[in-house]
Amino acid sequence: MKRKISIIILTVIVLHIIAFKNKSGAADYMNLYSEKTENFKTQQIALMDCIKKSNLNSIADIEKIKIEINKTRNSLKGLDFWFRYLEPVVYKKVNGPLPVEWETEVFEKFEKPYKREGTGLTLAALYLDEEAPNRDTLLDLVNSSINAMATYEADSITNELQTYHHFYLCNRLHILNLAAIYTTGFECPDTSRIIPELGGMMTEVKAMYEVFNNSFTNMALNTAYMQLYQNAISFVESQSANYSAFDHYTFIKDYVNPLYTLNQKLMKDYGVISKSFVDYSINKNATTIFDKALYDGQNAKGIFSRVQDKNALAEIDRLGKLLFYDPILSGNNQRSCASCHITNQYFTDTTRRTAIAFDGKSVLARNTPSLINAGANHLIMQDGKHISLQNQTRDVMTNAIEMGSKESEILKKVLSCKDYQKGFTYLLKYTPQESEITLQHISSAITFYYDKFSHFSSPLDDAINNKSILSENAKRGFNLFMSRSQCATCHFVPQFNGIKPPYVSSEFEVLGVPTDTGYTALSADKGRHEINPAVETLNAFRTGSIRNASYTTPYMHNGVFNTLNEVIEFYNHGGGAGRGLQVYNQTLSSDSLGLSSSDKFYLIQFIQALNENILFEKPPQKLPKSNMPSLNFRTVGGIY
Repeated sequence: MKRKISIIILTVIVLHIIAFKNKSGAADYMNLYSEKTENFKTQQIALMDCIKKSNLNSIADIEKIKIEINKTRNSLKGLDFWFRYLEPVVYKKVNGPLPVEWETEVFEKFEKPYKREGTGLTLAALYLDEEAPNRDTLLDLVNSSINAMATYEADSITNELQTYHHFYLCNRLHILNLAAIYTTGFECPDTSRIIPELGGMMTEVKAMYEVFNNSFTNMALNTAYMQLYQNAISFVESQSANYSAFDHYTFIKDYVNPLYTLNQKLMKDYGVISKSFVDYSINKNATTIFDKALYDGQNAKGIFSRVQDKNALAEIDRLGKLLFYDPILSGNNQRSCASCHITNQYFTDTTRRTAIAFDGKSVLARNTPSLINAGANHLIMQDGKHISLQNQTRDVMTNAIEMGSKESEILKKVLSCKDYQKGFTYLLKYTPQESEITLQHISSAITFYYDKFSHFSSPLDDAINNKSILSENAKRGFNLFMSRSQCATCHFVPQFNGIKPPYVSSEFEVLGVPTDTGYTALSADKGRHEINPAVETLNAFRTGSIRNASYTTPYMHNGVFNTLNEVIEFYNHGGGAGRGLQVYNQTLSSDSLGLSSSDKFYLIQFIQALNENILFEKPPQKLPKSNMPSLNFRTVGGIY
């Protein structure tokens, strides 16, 4: 025992010595950061001077400004590795993709949404293409970017550079962005520059890697990583500068994903520690980007978070399944979760646009979302009303037009069944925060049950993880999805939903969804605006995943489209605005994508490659008996 303690003490001492040595040897690395920061500031000033001297009515002068913007963008690419991770909110001032964002970060769920205003290079470039741009407005966009630089020179940021921990965390985000945004045009309005900027940035990062390795010799990137990164650069350089011709699939499969695996191992080997909320969601144990456990959007266990015992977990699952199919949760004992979320229909209802309401006559306003991969969202429901799966489940049970029950009635009826009573009583020892059985126990059992169907892979996942081979048609569709069809600027790798790296927020988009396929009117549903009233949120809806989309028809929040072809045509024509509807705040471009029939075919082939190989279960044969005789005529799954 003493020897073991001595070894531990010795190990700690060695690690401290190494840390001190690395800290003292970080000068070159920190100098590189300072040098690049100064160069970027100089280029920002040059851009400001160019704008001040230019005539914005002159096409030639506007082109000169665009050239300076591109030079400044190139200079920023050498800093993107640090800036985007070390202070992501301020980064929106330097190079924000949108003028206003209302994304709710995962660590802000219990607070009101924050309005985050974007400025900087991307918005400046976009503004130049507007009719009659104003000089002062353009100067403000760039000046805000300049003012933001003070944050990146503050001690709170530069002190991070003295240790190796930040480097591997920055690098992890860099690799994730290589897969999700750097090749898609997410924040690069000039598509002809996407791949050249990618190559230039990666070359800059490679040079920075070398300086880091020389400064932190004991915590350096190994030879295997450095060689693979160089190979990735060579691959980019060998590709066409046309991002539509770029082989996104091979880039991610053969280079980016393996780089992520190597970086994750190095982080583990070096004991990298994070102190940033940026890393709140990412699973440090996931070794591939296409792991369904890459990040945690929700805690499906809910109140049972502490439970690790296999027998207890099996009991939670058993109870959750019974409750999912039990109409005892509804006010009239005739509707269950499975009434709308039909198991063999991927936990949605493919037979109707919107579900039947509690009265059995009217219908609900919105389409039933699939519960598959629901846990990959930070905000639940299409308007982001709920911050947890358990809150959503509770709301449905007690909603007058959905299941029409009350909390006290649900508990009374559920606990009248000996099986439920016994099961939850056994589980109480795992929830010391609650001394009695609550609705939270019930809702948590339900979410735990259906969440297990979200952990299956698709052909795309298996192919990128080298477990199978993806069809050529699906590859073409993936490359199109990531480029010219502009799908990947909203549906991000790897969940293909609205959550981009570092996976801490949910995006909402205004698409201009119509009431009918004749586009006679815009859907009256205000969407996110009902939860967070703002100009930008009117008619905005959370971007859902396209995984299993082949099986989850109809589509959009109101179920207006019945086929994937109709959905693709909707986007192809520029959404509602592209069809002539008045959608003043539409975030989707109203320009036509110009997709051919072959393009649409390939896109559908790719979407089908996202169908997950889920092993569904049969419903329970019977439901627990109650000591209340009137409840013993319940039907598994409900009556309607």
